[in-house]
Amino acid sequence: MAAPMKRLPELPAERTLKVIAGRWKAVILYHLFDGPKRLSELKRLAPNASQKVLIQQLREMEEHGLIIREVFPAGAAAGRIHGDDTRP
Repeated sequence: MAAPMKRLPELPAERTLKVIAGRWKAVILYHLFDGPKRLSELKRLAPNASQKVLIQQLREMEEHGLIIREVFPAGAAAGRIHGDDTRP
């Protein structure tokens, strides 16, 4: 996880904007504040986003430590916010 931090700007505001930049990241984070969601739930909540884009943006946020991916017994993945300190 140390490698992605090297590519981020030093200023906290710039770093934050780079990590959450993306058309669907804010929408994903908004819905994850309510609790863990499966990919299918996120797809239903953001119907205009393709599954490919959702997966890509979830992976980017996971890479930066913003969310945690959990795998449930049925094989479906879910995301949740990493810690409560990101809540407004």
